[in-house]
Amino acid sequence: MTNKAAFITGITGQDGSYLAELLLSKGYEVHGVIRRSSSFNTERIEGIYQDPHLDSRDLYLHYGDLSDATSLINLLRDIKPDEVYNLAAQSHVKVSFEIPDYTGDISGLGSLRILEALRASKLESKFYQASSSELYGSTPPPQSETTTFHPRSPYAVSKLYAFWSTVNYREAYGMHASNGILFNHESPRRGQTFVTRKITYAVARIAAGVQKKLYLGNLDAVRDWGYAKEFVEAMWLMLQQKNPDDYVIATGKAATVRDFVEVAFKEADLNWEDYVEVDPRYFRPAEVDALIGDFSKAKTKLNWQPKTDWKDLAKLMVKADIDLVDKELNGTKS
Repeated sequence: MTNKAAFITGITGQDGSYLAELLLSKGYEVHGVIRRSSSFNTERIEGIYQDPHLDSRDLYLHYGDLSDATSLINLLRDIKPDEVYNLAAQSHVKVSFEIPDYTGDISGLGSLRILEALRASKLESKFYQASSSELYGSTPPPQSETTTFHPRSPYAVSKLYAFWSTVNYREAYGMHASNGILFNHESPRRGQTFVTRKITYAVARIAAGVQKKLYLGNLDAVRDWGYAKEFVEAMWLMLQQKNPDDYVIATGKAATVRDFVEVAFKEADLNWEDYVEVDPRYFRPAEVDALIGDFSKAKTKLNWQPKTDWKDLAKLMVKADIDLVDKELNGTKS
């Protein structure tokens, strides 16, 4: 157990919630940044939420935003965390084509604001930047830390800015700043607009008789899907190293969207071809054909490797969504 303090942006997201759980299990005091909203957006951390009126607790939530440098400076100065994990972003690739300015501000400049806040505050916090396999874009697989980047979306371009900002602050100021180049990682906590969760939630609803069709874009896109709960451990391991570095985190196994669809529908004893239709509106202006990661460096230096392959992940997510839909239909979902 430890008495370290961690600062997480994006704590209410899929990765943030799993990372917070991991750090709490290791004895960390966890501070999470949440955006002010008129609706509650803390569903993913309900299992670890602690009443702020308690005298003794180890999870603290703070209002802030990656677009607001002042809030970041104030929070970091007051908390003085040992570790900072920047997971917040406008992370939907297709949407980034529609709101490129906002995507660049949050996903790109947001990371720079944190790095500069750490530098200006003279804090020695270790910094983790959530990078993305989308950086590789049209570069053929397999992709490793030495593969050339060729981003194909505003989201990927903004992540490229964040990646090199992290490297620059590491080299210019000697900061312990690392990039985790995570390939697609999914879970039952994935947002329902992301393709894997869109698929598994639709399977559950179709199986329950409340949805008739599932509309998807490019079924031939090849991806390397892993389990988000396992990937956050790699984030933590990066910040436990003596020296900062950049790591690809992946499974090394590939499947098409069509493959994922077939396995997901089969888990509910359904024939996917009876329900799935392709809608051109879901195609990207610039497609990324194939992302398959080489995680050899993480395996060697971090002693990390994935345990769940994409087929088991698809089945796990379908089962979780069948349970969720059942609760929704029976009015028992809290």
